[in-house]
Amino acid sequence: MSLAPTFYVVPGPLVKRVIDANKKQVFDAVEAAYRLHDAGNTLNPDSYFLRYPANPNARIIALPAHIGGEIQKSGIKWISSFPDNRATNLARASAVLILNDASTGYPLACLEASLISATRTASSAALAAESISPNPFEGTLAIIGTGIIARTTVEWLLFRNWDFRQINLYDADPNEAVHFSRWLHDRYNLPATIQDCLEDATSGSSLILFTTTAADPYLADKELFAHFPTVLHLSLRDIGTNVILASQNIVDDVDHCLKAKTSLHLTELETGNRDFVSGTLVDVLEKRFKLDHQRPRIFSPFGLGVLDVAVGNFVLEAAKSSGEAVELPDFFSNSTRW
Repeated sequence: MSLAPTFYVVPGPLVKRVIDANKKQVFDAVEAAYRLHDAGNTLNPDSYFLRYPANPNARIIALPAHIGGEIQKSGIKWISSFPDNRATNLARASAVLILNDASTGYPLACLEASLISATRTASSAALAAESISPNPFEGTLAIIGTGIIARTTVEWLLFRNWDFRQINLYDADPNEAVHFSRWLHDRYNLPATIQDCLEDATSGSSLILFTTTAADPYLADKELFAHFPTVLHLSLRDIGTNVILASQNIVDDVDHCLKAKTSLHLTELETGNRDFVSGTLVDVLEKRFKLDHQRPRIFSPFGLGVLDVAVGNFVLEAAKSSGEAVELPDFFSNSTRW
């Protein structure tokens, strides 16, 4: 007789300890998940958005996914984005990840997933940055939108040994930039310059990171990228179609990125084609096309659920191995048919 699996809970502090202690393995898990996805060994359906008409800035998103290979896990991330939380110093995003056994369908664990989500986003951005930059691990960094995703991305860039000679900060809320500057100084002893406008932040910056909550493109001046920077467009809706068309565009998944009124989706609607997309990050890793260092190179990742499952699975197995995962052996009280 088959028995229902033991169910585990992995709380946030334990998630953080596992990730902090195993950054190289987590980074490798993200790249491996991308490669499994490229090989067709994953399932990554569309995300589902729960929106609130009375609060249009808020949303909760469901990201279902499955990873094959040696992992053979399915899962779903349920992540909220409520930007107004910041007014009371509450984090904008909160999330849980449910992992399922792919052979029985039974849930295996519930993990606190805001850090898992930020980690898979930031580590994939770091992988892209070093893969598409003409001179990786050096230069000047501009950060547009100084929230938790920006903070986590900087952590991963520094983990990958980037050495910035200057860091420029710009946020529509100057107080957020001040907090970020203090964090950089206190955590890494790194100075940062808070800029008064977007133009001053991007000018001369070789690596530009967008992590805003913008709903519509606002960067329409191609001259801001005239120095051909590497751009990590994590917030997806900042850059105007004319700038997209003047750049080399790299994505995590073409079909996913060209939807939901992202900058790339708006460009497709305007042009009627997808010719402006050169390929995926795995295409870059496999050298399937040539990077153009005479144009800006923009990485626009929609954020694949398979990355959440990959990182979540690593965290779960590590937490179980250490004996720290909270075990709930009787969670499934009605698992037998008779």
